[in-house]
Amino acid sequence: MGKGFAIGDHVSWNSEAGRVSGTIIAIHTRDFYYKGHTHHASDADPQYEIKSDRTDHIAAHKGGALDLD
Repeated sequence: MGKGFAIGDHVSWNSEAGRVSGTIIAIHTRDFYYKGHTHHASDADPQYEIKSDRTDHIAAHKGGALDLD
């Protein structure tokens, strides 16, 4: 189970390119289809959509991969 975050929270996570940061723009509590894959989410283990600070890239991650900045 991941940590709880809210829309507007500024978070960071590790990526292949190093540490990335951004702002949470959506929270999913049900499975959703994104970028060609089904992402699994629930009330107990949501996934978060985050807009990168440096680019317009949107990433989806579970709370366990994120840290508050």
